[in-house]
Amino acid sequence: MTLKIYLSGEIHTDWRDQIIQGAAGMDVTFSAPVTDHAASDDCGVAIMGEEPDKFWHDNKGASLNAIRTRHGIQNADVVVVRFGEKYKQWNAAFDAGYAAALGKSLIVMHGPEHQHPLKEVDAAALAVVQEPQQVIDILSYVLNGTLP
Repeated sequence: MTLKIYLSGEIHTDWRDQIIQGAAGMDVTFSAPVTDHAASDDCGVAIMGEEPDKFWHDNKGASLNAIRTRHGIQNADVVVVRFGEKYKQWNAAFDAGYAAALGKSLIVMHGPEHQHPLKEVDAAALAVVQEPQQVIDILSYVLNGTLP
């Protein structure tokens, strides 16, 4: 059974690389949003033309990014959403809600400091973890029935 995994959330640490490397040899494929922050922010105006109003600049970028995000979440078997420590990731919360609404298997990852503000997101998840290794262990268990 091949699992398609969508890795959503914060882009300032290497958590995606840790999961991808840790899952080497497992029957999984990964997809993710564009993680180059500048490219993600400016894709709309770079492709569709400049906007003098910052609202429309951001709206163009968000709309283009949504094409990739929607496709990735809709086609995923498992959606992993990471909330980082430094920034509020409103987009990650949106992705988690979208995945939950589609009935996707959702794994949420964040530190204990976010337990209270993310309680509703956590309640929609099938697993809530703090570390990439826990995601790897979940994937191994789901695919092979093996414990760490």
